[in-house]
Amino acid sequence: MRILDRYILREMAATWFGVTLVLLLILLTNQFARVLGDVAKGKLPKYAVFDVIGLSALQYLSILVPVGLFLSVMLAMGRLYRDSELPAMTACRVGPGGIYRPLTLLLLPVTLAVAWIALEGGPRALTGIERIGAEARREADLASIEAGRFTSLGSGEAVVYGERVSDDGSLEKVFLQRRAENGVIEVVVAARGEQRETADSRILVLHDGRRYEGIPGTARFRVVEFAEHGIPYPLPSVETPEPEPRSQPFMNLIGSDTLENRAELQWRISIPLATVLLGFLAVPLAKSRPRAGRYGRIAIGLLVFIIYLNMLNAAKAWIEQGRVSPDIGLWWVHGGVLLFGLVLFGLQNNWHRRWLP
Repeated sequence: MRILDRYILREMAATWFGVTLVLLLILLTNQFARVLGDVAKGKLPKYAVFDVIGLSALQYLSILVPVGLFLSVMLAMGRLYRDSELPAMTACRVGPGGIYRPLTLLLLPVTLAVAWIALEGGPRALTGIERIGAEARREADLASIEAGRFTSLGSGEAVVYGERVSDDGSLEKVFLQRRAENGVIEVVVAARGEQRETADSRILVLHDGRRYEGIPGTARFRVVEFAEHGIPYPLPSVETPEPEPRSQPFMNLIGSDTLENRAELQWRISIPLATVLLGFLAVPLAKSRPRAGRYGRIAIGLLVFIIYLNMLNAAKAWIEQGRVSPDIGLWWVHGGVLLFGLVLFGLQNNWHRRWLP
């Protein structure tokens, strides 16, 4: 590599790493707050917080890496234009190849990494997050009940409250309410409660209490006193019957004929393709006058990226709804961006003066 290539590559790579890291930290901060809320509600166990954060970071990278690369190229080029380094390179007969050569060295490994994340890594991360949530719902038991707090059991058909939790995990002064299938409300008050587990369900065994059964708003009710009373509740299944298209393996999408799966397949392929197109488009978009400022073209670049991303989302939705043929799919959006980049690049390099009379 030439000294000039190493210099431009180092400038782009350092800016790309900083921009991507900042964007990732912003999104993970928001995700961390949501995960803590799920832990407080009992939807996730405490030990799974960092697992969910790590899997979410892998999902975010499929979008953050392309936009980070796009912004980093524009920022690096803007700095070179501001300091009059690129005009000096042009005066020394350094053409577009002198810029795209180091950009390609950065773009190639980044695109390969984005392709793996979009095709395999992201769907696996989504499946892992769903499995963690399912296992958390299945493992919710009396050990997760905190003293003085209402907790849902099973699929949410029962709510239990314990004034105190003993060292062995049993509850003291228990209140439980659940709704039966026929609309009858059961309210149980007991002195003590413990849990027993079977193959596919758990049984909450209450001791020394009363059970009130009735329909709210009517005078028909029944009171039962008991020494021991068992209340079973089913365990949620960990296995998902049919995964969503966004979490299916890539090979399953290739052999599918449904509109949703074909749209998802094209979306995953579009992410690495968009990475290449955005890297190519960033160079002509970043061109500015010497000393015009490093951030002068960032607003235009963000506008182009937002339009590009929204058009991809709209095209995917149109495929799922049957409004656009899957053969056309998302490719017309990429073709439009490529044509826009070629026209902009040609105008800046005076191609129209060479070809037009």
